[in-house]
Amino acid sequence: MTITFNIRTAATLSLCLFGLVLAARSASPPAFGRHCIPPGCVTPPSNIPDILGRRALPGGRIAVLGATSDLHYGLRGPSSAGAQSLTGIWDATVIVDNLDVPFRMELSGGGADVRGAFFNGDERVTSTTGRFDSGLLLLTFSEYGTTLNATFTDGQLQGRYDRGERGFYPFRAKRFSPSPAAGDTDVPSIAGLWNVQVKSPKGEDAWRFIVRQAGPEVTAAILRVDGDTGTLSGAYRDGHFLLSHFSGARPSLFYITVKNDGTLEIVQNAETKMRAVRADAALAAGLPEPSDPSRFTSVKDPSEPFRFSFPALDGGNVANTDARFAGKVVIVSISGSWCPNCHDEAPFLADLYRRYRQRGLEIVSLSFEEGEQLKNPKRLRAFIKRYQIDYPVLLAGEPKELAEKLPQAVNLSAFPTTFFIGRDGLVRGTHAGFPSVASGHFHAEAKAEIVATVERLLGEARQTSR
Repeated sequence: MTITFNIRTAATLSLCLFGLVLAARSASPPAFGRHCIPPGCVTPPSNIPDILGRRALPGGRIAVLGATSDLHYGLRGPSSAGAQSLTGIWDATVIVDNLDVPFRMELSGGGADVRGAFFNGDERVTSTTGRFDSGLLLLTFSEYGTTLNATFTDGQLQGRYDRGERGFYPFRAKRFSPSPAAGDTDVPSIAGLWNVQVKSPKGEDAWRFIVRQAGPEVTAAILRVDGDTGTLSGAYRDGHFLLSHFSGARPSLFYITVKNDGTLEIVQNAETKMRAVRADAALAAGLPEPSDPSRFTSVKDPSEPFRFSFPALDGGNVANTDARFAGKVVIVSISGSWCPNCHDEAPFLADLYRRYRQRGLEIVSLSFEEGEQLKNPKRLRAFIKRYQIDYPVLLAGEPKELAEKLPQAVNLSAFPTTFFIGRDGLVRGTHAGFPSVASGHFHAEAKAEIVATVERLLGEARQTSR
């Protein structure tokens, strides 16, 4: 059943798009978010897509998908009198290194068929399985190798987001409740592209900060050479923008202040302070530019075939000299199921393989996993299933062994990294990292460049000099 209502007369039932309007106690953040209030909510502008299941209708109305006549802030209530139901949107928090990271999630179903979803902008990260019984909630996210365990007491959820060998994050959540719009009337505009000056462990001198804004509400992403932060979302209040992200991975919190000279002060996770300059101003001033992903990684001798030989996930050994690769264009993907940016790339590569396999494209993934995963690659198998990967996935080693296992590569430090191998077996190009949809046109450009490279190599004459 779909219920419609008018925005002007039903503001209290609005679901917010960005959902991170946090109350800051003063102009300078004490302990920077360590005592964050779960995000409030304001009604999103009609021209912004809503991640929480609403759909714009003619006449300025909103449709709440899946709603019934028993509403709880526009969400389905208990199916029977007295029955516990978790269905709805929840304001949640994970605690990472003593830092509260707020986010929004959705729960639906009941009993042995509970479903949970995190949000990464418009994308949903849905649970593999779930159940709710006797006040205990359990959700599994198999492709991440994680579980959410929580107890439902007095209308709230409390528990932990368990990451297996990597530890856990304390978790708490309460039902979404809209809060009044912020009183700030003079909201600065930070929309656009920014150059963030850094000195990264990978040797980068700059990152990109990509911002979309509608009034006080903002979605953004920081794009590094290996990929981005996922969609950061939040709002302006008390003189600052507060943005955060958690979609089962990449927990982060950013506090952003517009300085008098028009630059931005960006504080990441209460520790790392960075300065951002408008991209055009940075270019005019001769500041360092972000690294070119197509030039970041190379090989020592381009005249030598690119060699690999590793055990396949399902047994046997796969090598570059195998007949299946002879005379083919090959993408060698350096990946890992622990890597969020590899999750961003995987569905694109899986689709690329289906589109171009019959024309002579092969893809092989060299997966670098933690020791426990190498012994029992349960998470990796779920990763393959989740993204419908049909090409071979090889167990190449642990991430710390990357340089040792692929000694031909130069400056191979980004997960993921793609090597493009021509029909002659030689490296014809590389691409470090992969920007997600949060990076806007940079995501579209990366996909277009990879497709163009594949089509160019497929169009070359067939050779067999491997």
